[in-house]
Amino acid sequence: MNAFALMQSRGVYEGQRATAPNQRVFILTRSGFAGQQRYAAATWSGDISSSWTAMRAQIPAGMGFGVSGMPYWTMDIGGFSVPARFSSENPKPEDAEEWRELNARWFEFGTFCPFLRVHGEAPNREMWFMGGESHPAYQAQLKFDRLRYRLLPYVYSLAGSVTREAGTILRPLVMDFRGDAQAREVVDQYMFGPAFLVSPVTTYKARSRSVYLPEGTGWFDFWTGAALRGGQTIEAAAPYDAMPIHVRAGSLIPFGPALQYTAEKPSDPITLYVFDGANGEFTLYEDDGLTYDYEKGASATIRLRWDDAAKTLTIGKREGRFPGMLQERTFGVVFVSRDRPLGCDPDRAPDRTVHYTGAAIQIARPQ
Repeated sequence: MNAFALMQSRGVYEGQRATAPNQRVFILTRSGFAGQQRYAAATWSGDISSSWTAMRAQIPAGMGFGVSGMPYWTMDIGGFSVPARFSSENPKPEDAEEWRELNARWFEFGTFCPFLRVHGEAPNREMWFMGGESHPAYQAQLKFDRLRYRLLPYVYSLAGSVTREAGTILRPLVMDFRGDAQAREVVDQYMFGPAFLVSPVTTYKARSRSVYLPEGTGWFDFWTGAALRGGQTIEAAAPYDAMPIHVRAGSLIPFGPALQYTAEKPSDPITLYVFDGANGEFTLYEDDGLTYDYEKGASATIRLRWDDAAKTLTIGKREGRFPGMLQERTFGVVFVSRDRPLGCDPDRAPDRTVHYTGAAIQIARPQ
């Protein structure tokens, strides 16, 4: 009976594609089975409870899906089933505050998952119900919501790698650091794509947490740009509005413009953060976002490469094309290094700005 979900998703997928051949299918299902990803199925973890314990359990659950070859996984941010102490009409002030912090921390975690998705029973889950606009729970969720939209060029490129290269998005540390015995045992941190080491905060009123930085590479604090060596455990700051996030040395992270919804405007300009300390590369992927024309080759990629020895960034020649593609665009480049720590701010004035027309460009890091 476990295979039922596979055949159910197949039936929906094949039936929908027969009816509307060029409209993308999307299936959100609580039932999963190996191989289901080929039928446009995203699995969520079901009607979990609104508790710190349930939130904590989602981290290894998501990693398990990723390592099983099922890259599209999500959860009810905030939990679905709400305990009476949170859901009563007049909760105690201390319970109301815990509820707001639980939702804020869960939203921070969910921002770095394949899908960001808030869902659950009453009370209302919209961020403006979390104590009003001046409350830190509202401000934290607003901050991470905006960050997710700015990261869309990165996230959509990860989705492109899923289809083009059998990639995955949410990865247990063992996938990237197989030789690190300690990394194999970590169950509450994960990689979000090749760049981000994500360490959710799952304890009420915690303002720091222990973070293991895998060995074999250097790391940078996402918020401050401070350089850190791998192979050590640190106590990382975790203020209400900033869970610990670290960036692997050699990472190239594209940030797009501020958006209210995904199709509001093209991803231009792009602010590209370059973290030195190792060679690195990232492929920026784009298509029309709506159809299956990418199956016929209607897509475009731009390969980004960082040569750490030469301190040179190459924005490669654009490969491919699709209707509506931006023919020209602007890249603003920000260089981060041990002696130049800069936190990730998509609105930071770039070190270099280049006009890109599709031909390769090389950019040397300013001295």
